Amino acid sequence: MTEIIEIFRKEAGRCAEKIKKHRSVHVVSHIDADGLTSAGIICTALERGNFDYTTRFVKQLDEKALNTIADENHELVVFTDLGSGMCEHIKSRGINAVISDHHQPQGTLEFHLNPHLFGANGSYELSGSGSTYLLASALGKNRDLSSLAIVGAIGDMQHLKMGQLVGINRIILEEGVKGGDLEFKKDLTLFGKQTRPIYKLLQYSSDPYLPGLTGDEEACINFLHSLNIRFSQDERWRRWIDLEITEKQKIISGLFQYCLKSGIPSYKIERLIGEVYVLLKEREGTEMRDASEFSTLLNATARYDHAEIGLAVCMGDRETAYEDARKLLAEHRQNLVNGLMYVKENGVTQLENIQYFDAGSQIKETIVGIIAGMSSTIVENRNLPIIAFAKAEGGIKVSARGTQDLIRRGVNLSEAMSTVSAEVGGAGGGHDIAAGATIPENAKEEFARKLDFFIGEQLRRKANIG
Repeated sequence: MTEIIEIFRKEAGRCAEKIKKHRSVHVVSHIDADGLTSAGIICTALERGNFDYTTRFVKQLDEKALNTIADENHELVVFTDLGSGMCEHIKSRGINAVISDHHQPQGTLEFHLNPHLFGANGSYELSGSGSTYLLASALGKNRDLSSLAIVGAIGDMQHLKMGQLVGINRIILEEGVKGGDLEFKKDLTLFGKQTRPIYKLLQYSSDPYLPGLTGDEEACINFLHSLNIRFSQDERWRRWIDLEITEKQKIISGLFQYCLKSGIPSYKIERLIGEVYVLLKEREGTEMRDASEFSTLLNATARYDHAEIGLAVCMGDRETAYEDARKLLAEHRQNLVNGLMYVKENGVTQLENIQYFDAGSQIKETIVGIIAGMSSTIVENRNLPIIAFAKAEGGIKVSARGTQDLIRRGVNLSEAMSTVSAEVGGAGGGHDIAAGATIPENAKEEFARKLDFFIGEQLRRKANIG
């Protein structure tokens, strides 16, 4: 990895020199947590370097978006967390560009930072924000931005494959630790340790799924009572960060015993404990203190067409932008609950190797993937990937979500979505555990049938090797 990072830094230096030749930069980024942190990193670096810059956030970088960007005739465009799949299209439009991305590259571009080009894997060894952090480090003294790179990596689920951040992500993490910005430790992996009452951590646990607790508020409260975990002085439930170490140990031990009694395999139970990432310069008890909660806060802004609020939070606004982001987060949570209710009431269609639901225009296409991921808590069969369809501008948005168990059995959703969407006249891709596509409006049934067959082939291939 040392060799790879050295080559990467050298290339980052070359891209930085290219940026330094211009005074004005147009930043184009993706609308998820990795995209927002990428934009936050490069815009902070540009601001510190006294560059003029403008920003644009896109759901996907397609021909239409590129035509608009080309027509605006920018001095220099820096693409972050996207662009690698559109190198030839960027060149053909004569856009003067630097790409800082981690998705599978297609075509070539002279100034192109991407882990895949240097022998590292962009789905778990480096995120878009990580690439952009290395670019920002080459632009000036920006090592303190490592925290944002880690938030982006966690938002992109880069830690799930190995149970912790590895590869170049790890090197960035260590730089953050050395600078006093970050801390990593073994802790409960359930979401919401900074801000949620403890019972909510159990109620919303989906990986691992806790039979009898997940989704049942009363059962979670009773479980905590059975362990003699007390309320705070004012009769409210405390948060995980408010507990004594002995109380945390009591809950973890109680959870392990509960899972064993429920017949959950040990490798799933082990996922309850893992590496967590704390941003030391952020106030305790806020979403920004925990990398996982920070990434969710950011998702709640850009997915509702308020990327500028998420960007402002990334760039340090802890007042107006943060309050606005929290309001959007509350709305986001309500929409997720409504979306889950929709899936619960309407059910899923089960094929041999996949299960799917069609949300039509009932669920916003920017959050249907998150709901697909959460649906594993309410569907009967958790051994099949969940595919979600939603109406989108100019077609149908498809989101696919898997589990670590499915990946172990040979499923690669990125490969499946990319291949099958192309067969029906669409386009897609992503990561092995989470991927997306856009397909023509009338292609849904054909797509589902072909995807079912393709994933069946992946499972058979692995079974034959294994």
